[in-house]
Amino acid sequence: MPDSPFTFVILTFNEEEHLPRLLGSIKELNAPTYILDSGSTDATLEIAEQYGATTAYNKFINHPKQWDRALHLFPINTPWTIGLDADQIVTPELFELLKDFKDENIPENINGIYFNRKNYFKGRWIKHGGYFPKYLLKMFRTNIGRSDLNQNMDHRFVVPGETLVWKKGYLIEENLKENDIASWISKHNKYSTLQALEEIERKKGQRVQALKPKLFGNPDQRTAWFKKRWFDAPLMVRPMVYFIWRYFFKLGFLDGKEGFIFHFLQAFWYRLVIDIKIDENI
Repeated sequence: MPDSPFTFVILTFNEEEHLPRLLGSIKELNAPTYILDSGSTDATLEIAEQYGATTAYNKFINHPKQWDRALHLFPINTPWTIGLDADQIVTPELFELLKDFKDENIPENINGIYFNRKNYFKGRWIKHGGYFPKYLLKMFRTNIGRSDLNQNMDHRFVVPGETLVWKKGYLIEENLKENDIASWISKHNKYSTLQALEEIERKKGQRVQALKPKLFGNPDQRTAWFKKRWFDAPLMVRPMVYFIWRYFFKLGFLDGKEGFIFHFLQAFWYRLVIDIKIDENI
């Protein structure tokens, strides 16, 4: 049994720009680290080797399926698993929480732990628009937490039972590739097709939410509650309402020029493209 109470699992594809930041931020925790790659052609695998991570390959279909494969492929024998994205960084405050983490100090009914994320775009922290605080279930009991395969595009981990929320000690998330607007649009055009297909399948009853929607539940149950309303809202109208809500009512305008670009693209442009593809039945 490793000395560490947790194992890191990371997904990669051409992440030479991001991976050194992430692996450098967790190196001193001396935890087992596994990386599931989907065919990188840059220096990703060499960087992983330099940091002592174990790597494997799996063909990419979508994020939920790739995470499901990662959780079943690697021989994780620590009590807890932490799933991180390659463009995330563990801050010193979160590092300290993890360094002091002991399995025996966690109640047996707790199966998952939410981290608080700070999202950056073009070098600016997107603090408003409902983007902070943002709690992500990233740490869970091994063989109990799983990837939500009811999702086609967005990935999340789900656990039965109770969870904890760590409000302090942040994950930094900053995808440097998305600083190039052409890259952002190309990526999200592909994502919009996956999301549109998912919504079409939901309308046909072929997909259901894995979590019970609950306004005052854990962060993911709360998200599921809002998503249920989103799915029922009229196409073409909902992106406008969402952008207005985020940019004005949730004070997204305080995020400056970068915030305007981010909120407009993410809340309006991306959502509108999804609605158009649903309307066209792809």
